[in-house]
Amino acid sequence: MILLLVDIGNTRVKWARLVDGRMGKQHAAANAGWDAGLYARRVIGRGWERGEGRIVVSSVAGSPVNELLVAAARQAGASPPEFVASERSAAGVTTEYLDPWRLGVDRFVGAIGAHHLASGQPVCVVNVGTAMTIDLVDGTGRHRGGAIVPGPALMVDSLLTQTNGIRRRATGGPSGVASLFAKTTRTAIGQGALYAAAAVIDRAIEEARAQVGSRPLVLLTGGGSAAIKPLIRNTSVCLPDLVLHGLAVWVRHNPRPQNPAGGDADRRQASRKRHEVD
Repeated sequence: MILLLVDIGNTRVKWARLVDGRMGKQHAAANAGWDAGLYARRVIGRGWERGEGRIVVSSVAGSPVNELLVAAARQAGASPPEFVASERSAAGVTTEYLDPWRLGVDRFVGAIGAHHLASGQPVCVVNVGTAMTIDLVDGTGRHRGGAIVPGPALMVDSLLTQTNGIRRRATGGPSGVASLFAKTTRTAIGQGALYAAAAVIDRAIEEARAQVGSRPLVLLTGGGSAAIKPLIRNTSVCLPDLVLHGLAVWVRHNPRPQNPAGGDADRRQASRKRHEVD
């Protein structure tokens, strides 16, 4: 049976097949402008027998993209995608969010994957993308909450688009040596954003230690994690596929389809509402 895991973020889509409980080759691509046919060819793939297999999805991209994936699955003759939604408790993780559905599903699924990998240790999950999210899960699987800040690329973009003098001075010219104390405006913006993000992470780890009584394991994920890792003072591990791993854990706890596309109208509306919250 084909089991396809899909992680749709704000700018990229990642996917992998789960074979006999093991993650297959992982793929990633920027998906801006994709239509249903491209999702069908690139992500869904071939070999589906109608009614067989599962497609399990974590998506923060919103209804239009989700509907393209549904159409792509139909084109490929695959099963309707199951869109995972944040809830109070699932797959060993319980969130303390006041309204669980407002917790971004990528954060929820990442917490599930992190808790599974941490084997009873408290863990800080840092996802560095368009936004940077930091979430704390204690050793019992309780999601204590988290923080959301602009990711480094978004910080840079805001300075280049919202200021005139900085934009003008950063355009053209040499890049200079990468350092916190940069010698060109262009490098100062980029390094300032990276160091700012790293400082927030280190502070979050200290706050987490005060809450749970020990220094947590730090798992970095997301497209910007590799650039941040050398700047963090605390030991950390990069796991680019953390959300996919969380989906695999979720599937093991939900062996039967839970929320396939094409259900009743009320369920689709509720699911759409959740997916639109980052």
